[in-house]
Amino acid sequence: MKKNILELCLSPDLGGLELFMLGCIEHFSKKTKLFIAIVPEKKLHNTLSGNNLFLLKRNKLFPFLPAMKLAHFIDKNNIDIIHFHWTKDIATVVLAKLLSKRKPKVIQSRHMRMTRFKDDVYHKWLYKHINLVHAVTHQVKEQLETFIPADIRPNIEVVHPGTTIPMVNKEEKECLIEKYALKDHFVVGMVGRIEEAKGQYILLDAVARLNTLDLKVLIVGQAMNNAYLQTLKEKTVQLGIEKKVIFTGFTTAVDTHIQLCNLTVLATEEETFGLVVIESMANGVPVIATNKGGPLEIITHGINGLLFDRTAEDLSNKIQMLYDDASLHLTISKHALESVKEKFNAHKQLNILYRIINES
Repeated sequence: MKKNILELCLSPDLGGLELFMLGCIEHFSKKTKLFIAIVPEKKLHNTLSGNNLFLLKRNKLFPFLPAMKLAHFIDKNNIDIIHFHWTKDIATVVLAKLLSKRKPKVIQSRHMRMTRFKDDVYHKWLYKHINLVHAVTHQVKEQLETFIPADIRPNIEVVHPGTTIPMVNKEEKECLIEKYALKDHFVVGMVGRIEEAKGQYILLDAVARLNTLDLKVLIVGQAMNNAYLQTLKEKTVQLGIEKKVIFTGFTTAVDTHIQLCNLTVLATEEETFGLVVIESMANGVPVIATNKGGPLEIITHGINGLLFDRTAEDLSNKIQMLYDDASLHLTISKHALESVKEKFNAHKQLNILYRIINES
């Protein structure tokens, strides 16, 4: 039996978590009656529209207020399941469930790590009213099992996020090659929000060690802090690599920018999953990723990607390896694409998640 699902995320951002929600919306809306709750005048609102859209302002100090509005929406639209994504929405969602007459099932997609015990009265009360947690990796599942007491722990299911194999827009790609002056250069890319936690500075230090190579660096993404961005730009001057490094800013043409690269780097200290890793792999672009967290469930070192220890020295060695060895580069590229098709196909993964949610 099909159930009415409410996809909810009151985050103001548009990163991997929010993009995953958009994928759920697109996929689930073809299978059942779907409603969407988002915060007004933020990035998701700019992306979504339609009659089933419910705009709800988050109230950090008094979640009871938005919860009352949400409960009314739940009852009015016969919502059977609330599927939420942002951990900060947990209190609003649980309160809305309890205030509603329908008492819908509550399912959380857990995109972030859990690092502390949830054994206080408040968190025990919250998790007692969650029916299912979807963990995006096995590591996240293990953390949930460690930090949430067994007597109130929801059922936990692991479903990896997926992606699609993109088309190549040759004309757009050629325009960008000309715009960034990349022709005949070996291009190292980093895609994602520009913030210190993402480790752009490590890539700059690594490239400085390879100053004799014909490299170009493409740093793609929006700066979360202009001061940090300025620090990175000053660092390129200090290292003598300012002519090698291009900051593109925010773009919606992520796949085309990835296709400009010979390899991409993920240097986050411990990424929960790493959507950009499988996006690069789907474009046939080898990835060098930190050897912690989500990448360990995606990359088999030396087969479909490379792992590094988050030092500039090790990263420079791995870049040099792919720069020098065209055969290795080709082999990793081929296996990366095969991995996406077999393990991280968005349609397949979302089908699994929908079945789990609908049967919850």
